[in-house]
This record gives sequence, structure tokens and C-alpha cells, in this order.
Amino acid sequence: MIFTAENILLVGSILLFISIIAGKTGYRFGVPALLLFLVVGMIFGSDGLGLQFHNTKEAQFIGMVALSVILFSGGMDTKFSEIKPILAPGIVLSTFGVLLTAVFTGLFIWWLSDMSWTNIYLPITTSLLLASTMSSTDSASVFAILRSQKMNLKHNLRPMLELESGSNDPMAYMLTIVLIQFVQSDGIGIANILGSFTIQFIVGAAAGYLLGKLAILVLNKLDIDNQALYPILLLSFVFFTFAFTDLLRGNGYLAVYIAGIMIGNNKIMYRKEIYTFMDGLSWLFQIIMFLCLGLLVNPHELLQTSLVAMLIGVFMIVIGRPLSVFICLLPFGKKITKRSRLFISWVGLRGAVPIIFATYPVVAQVPGAHVIFNIVFFITIVSLVIQGTTVSRAARLLKLSTPLEKTGNEFGVELPEEIDSDLNDMAVTTEMLEEGDTLKDITLPNGALVMIVKRGTEFLIPNGSLKLHLGDKLLLISEKKNNETK
Repeated sequence: MIFTAENILLVGSILLFISIIAGKTGYRFGVPALLLFLVVGMIFGSDGLGLQFHNTKEAQFIGMVALSVILFSGGMDTKFSEIKPILAPGIVLSTFGVLLTAVFTGLFIWWLSDMSWTNIYLPITTSLLLASTMSSTDSASVFAILRSQKMNLKHNLRPMLELESGSNDPMAYMLTIVLIQFVQSDGIGIANILGSFTIQFIVGAAAGYLLGKLAILVLNKLDIDNQALYPILLLSFVFFTFAFTDLLRGNGYLAVYIAGIMIGNNKIMYRKEIYTFMDGLSWLFQIIMFLCLGLLVNPHELLQTSLVAMLIGVFMIVIGRPLSVFICLLPFGKKITKRSRLFISWVGLRGAVPIIFATYPVVAQVPGAHVIFNIVFFITIVSLVIQGTTVSRAARLLKLSTPLEKTGNEFGVELPEEIDSDLNDMAVTTEMLEEGDTLKDITLPNGALVMIVKRGTEFLIPNGSLKLHLGDKLLLISEKKNNETK
């Protein structure tokens, strides 16, 4: 079956529906939803039900758009107060960690391809290129898995992992592009390589910061009658930030991530609506991206390189990633425990990003590009199956998990950011009713007022004569803690 204008909506809607159902089912068994999205695409692809999708350029474009939204959304969810204590190790991991992983893995691939029993023969530059495409942890996979697990992590591990995965894609992207140029031009100077890296980092960071500031200013100053247009306005900023930064020869992925952090850590109008819109859009693009990549691959070709790919994947999980993590974290001494380092090493998930980066050699027609793509695709599946399904188990085994702190309230009520107050809920106990059964008789926290009373499925407006029952839920509004001392 070939995609046409007539059937693309029908096929697309069916794929989305099946992916969401599969993701919900897989979550019960601890299987990453993103892996199931990938598998659904493969089932419906050329070796499955026969959907034909072989346009690498289109898949690359879809991945570029999806990554822009995913990284921006991840940046918005990254609280600067949380990442500040671990900013230095996070940045080291996202730069030197990626470089070391690429070097260690590339040398192993080169050594492996020289063996008589292997069916791949890659020179050192191509081996390093293959390693570079999958040298970063995948932000979509890490964000989705960490946030879907009903647990918290000790020692600021969660913000560190999210910072690393959100900011290490630019390094892997630059390594991939530079090595493609190196292969095609028979070598480029070290000065040119360092210059390219410096420009991409500086321009990308500066553009993300300045355009993020501009977006905050526009969102807060521009008066639009329809509040539903604010998230769409912000989406236009996301795409503009990526494209404009790329036009300036900076790194667009770094720019959108930093812009997301800027917006997420400043007050903006209609924050709740914007967050809901971006979160839904992020999930939509994740599904579309994984489906397209699943459709793009020919599973029978994966089997031809499965043995070599498995060895490379195991090397990355057991040696390459842990070695780079431990080396990068040496300067931080006892600030990061050995158990934390082991867990960081284990959560080196590969996902859609390496597969998208593996399309660049294919589009550039680098010799051996299809082998690179198939190996990266197979390793991504191995990583999601082995590491993705064991994240929570590894955290418990290393005694790094803690119960998830309660957020929000059972009433599902949220206040606009402009109202500087907190909402909490509490249940009516026997002790509270000892002095009487009305609101005026019970003792509430200082400065708290009862907004709503929930009794079973019924919601009651509180007044002086309302009699409270054991087990009633009270929705309390109070000043934020940081304002109580003012």
C-alpha cells in the first residue's frame, strides 16, 4: 500500500489510535510506550502490512520538527532551581560525555569490523560516524520514562538526567555533521572543527536566551482576545528559534531547549493552557516520529546486522556509557555517589534521536550509510527493551528511589499563576470533629480558608452552618509559603 492524499488521514488516524492503545497496555507491563510506537510502525511497514514509506528526507524533516517541540517542552518543564545544584556535572555529561561515548564506541566498532567473522567493514572515520549518531541519550525517551514512573529519585538525579538528555543532542548532532563533512572531503582541519563547534554552541545558546526573553515579553505584553491563540503564538516562536538559529549557523536544538528553560522559569500569561497544549503536542510528535521511523525501516535488513549491532549495543550499555560517565564525573568527587553514577550510566537510553541522526549519512550518501542506519535502529530497540524496562527496578536496586511527592489536589482545581496562592486538600478526621462539626468549630492551618467541601461525589459550598462529616475533603487556599514571611 502506498500513501496517497486520499488514504493518509485514514491510515494516520488508525496508526495513532493503535499506538495510544498499545502504549497504555504496555505501561501496565513496564514496557516503554515509545518502543511500542516504534513496533506499531514496523508492523504496518513494508515487511508487515505493506505500507510503503521510504523517503529518508521526509522522515528527517518530521524528526527535526518533532525534536524542536520535544526539546522545547522538556526545557519548559526543567526548573532552574532544580538543575542549579547539578548544572556543572550535567553540562560535562552532555558535552564531554557524548564525545567520550562516541570515541570509545567508535574504536570498538572499528576493531569489531576488522574481524573475519563480521559482515561489516567500516574504516575508522565511518566507525566514529556511526558511534556519533547514537552518542547522546534520547530526550524523548528519558523524559517519557522518568515522568511515567511513579517514583522520585534521590540526590537530584532526575533533574540531572533530564538536563543531560535535553542538552546533549546538540553535541551528537555536531559530531555527526562534522564527521560526514570529514568523510566526504577526505579530512578537514582541527581548527575548522573547533571553530564550527564553538560557533554552534555560542550562537545556539545566545539565540535561545535572547529569543526566549523576546517570547516572554511578547506573551505578556501582547493582548489577544482569544486566549487559545497564545499557545499557537508560542509554537511559532519555537519553529522560528530553531530556523533562525540554524540560519546564523548556530545549533537550533540547543537554542530551543534553552528558550524552553527561559519561558518555563518566568511568569507568562495563560501558563496552564500553554503547558497543556505543549504537552499534548509533544506526545503527538513523539508518536508521529516513532511511527514514521518504524515505517521507514525494513525489518528483514535488521537481521543481517543483528549480531554485530547486538555486540555494539551491549558494549555501549556495559562499557562505553559507564566508562564515559565515570570519567566525566571524576572531578566532582564524593558529591555524586557511586550508586548515582551507576544509575546515570544505566539510564543512557537511545531512542528516536539516534535514528534521526542516522538518516543524515543516508541523505548525504555516505558510503555504508544504510548499514549505519540499520545498526542504529537495532541498537535503539535493544536499549529501549533492556534499559527502558528496568529504570525503576535499577533505582530500587541501587536504593535511589523515594515515594513520589503528592502534587496538586484531589479536586482538580488550579489557580492562575498571577494569583500568588497555594491550594491544598485535607480530610476531616475524628480529632477535628471533637470540638464541633461545623467549619467555625474546627482548627485549620494559619491563614487558610476552605473553598469547597467534597463529600463522596458531591461538591458543597462551605458556610457557617454546613455540618462536616468524617472523611469529607476540604479544599484550602492560603498564601504561598515564600510570602508568609514578607
